[in-house]
Amino acid sequence: MACRISELIIESADAERLAAFWSEVLGYVELGRESDGSIEIGPPDTGFGGPQPTLVLSPNSAPRTGKLRLHIDVNPTDRDQDAELERLLALGARPADVGQTGTENWHVLVDPEGNEFCLLRKRLDRS
Repeated sequence: MACRISELIIESADAERLAAFWSEVLGYVELGRESDGSIEIGPPDTGFGGPQPTLVLSPNSAPRTGKLRLHIDVNPTDRDQDAELERLLALGARPADVGQTGTENWHVLVDPEGNEFCLLRKRLDRS
């Protein structure tokens, strides 16, 4: 028996904004809210416990120091990488320089709060 990732928790200065951004990026919907202001988002058909992990955007007003030690990788599902890059930039992602050489087949981006994530080349099934 093994474990599987069910949720990823991201502390956020503005949980509402980050939940909206990641919902658009991933095609997720709001699944619930907690009294502390946390917002859980996940796949619309399965929600928590499905094959994809949910994200919990948890409010935290303390300033972040340093970069996160974990980042998310995403893959396009219904378009090529260039078209998906355009879409992510239009949603508010920004390019990030983490020392790439320019020969990588992925793009390093940051979300509206500066959390790094990568857009990979390979197109995956939506499921």
